Amino acid sequence: MSTSEGRAVPYYCPFCASEDLWPVGETHGQWECRSCARTFALRFVGLTTPGGDR
Repeated sequence: MSTSEGRAVPYYCPFCASEDLWPVGETHGQWECRSCARTFALRFVGLTTPGGDR
């Protein structure tokens, strides 16, 4: 994933693996796959440290 205009940009649909993705909705991180007609959201959860407490 990369960032573009403040949005996390997925390269592939997590359902059908298509690359035909478009931003959708008012909230950042919402995407529409025009191949399988599904919408999904990406969300940043946080950072971890290698070997840190889990």
